[in-house]
Amino acid sequence: MFSVYLEYYGLKEPPFNITPNPRFLFYSAKHREAFNHLLYGIRERKGFVQLTGEVGAGKTTICRALLEELDPKKYSTALILNPVLDADGLMKAIAMEFGLEVKGKDRLETVAAFNEFLLNQVELARDCVLIIDEAQDLTNELLEQVRLLSNLETDDRKLLQIVLMGQPELRTRLNDYSLRQLRQRITVRYHLVPLKYAEVGEYIRHRLHVSGANGSPRFTTPALWRVYSYSKGIPRLVNALADKCLLAGYVKQSGQIDYGTVGRAIRELEGNINV
Repeated sequence: MFSVYLEYYGLKEPPFNITPNPRFLFYSAKHREAFNHLLYGIRERKGFVQLTGEVGAGKTTICRALLEELDPKKYSTALILNPVLDADGLMKAIAMEFGLEVKGKDRLETVAAFNEFLLNQVELARDCVLIIDEAQDLTNELLEQVRLLSNLETDDRKLLQIVLMGQPELRTRLNDYSLRQLRQRITVRYHLVPLKYAEVGEYIRHRLHVSGANGSPRFTTPALWRVYSYSKGIPRLVNALADKCLLAGYVKQSGQIDYGTVGRAIRELEGNINV
């Protein structure tokens, strides 16, 4: 069914996958601001950068686009996606993401090897960037461990730039008095908000265009309003619903996605509900 609807609409690839593919990143005004905040914090060596937003708002996709933007000749990068570890495990995961062989080493040995790696990168004129996704899941102990990593420095520069990404709860967590030292070090912050109604239509058209669409399928204005009302502008929810809409449109053999088609797609996503 999936490949058939792609063929029916003349699409080269699925337009509404929920995987964070930077090719599909839609730069709304807020997504562009978020991206620029991250880039500024890293290039200016601000030490800590914080990006928060609701689940599915597009933080990880922005992160992937950021990693593509950073020249590998000038930056060494590491991305931690599931940081629910103990302190030793987190330190080893970070070191291994930077390509270090630290199996069998204890935490002090791992930190020493990591510090040596960072100093070597300075000699190579490369900055090191650590990105931790889902940072709201880090315990206070692990957040303190991350803060201590920022102490690795020379006389004139920080050796590691750290980006903390997470859900809105991360902001609440960092207001904890015990984490005040970490909070004071975060000099660049941005909170990513959902898409506006007008942006949802642009978002859908953008993803269809990237997938090779040429005028079909087309979402009517009432359909776009219903997509927005259901998704509240959260890109991941827009993707899930728009994908179901294309399936429903294919079943109808229609190149137009109207208000009723969106309703059928919502029923398929939610089960038997009155819409």
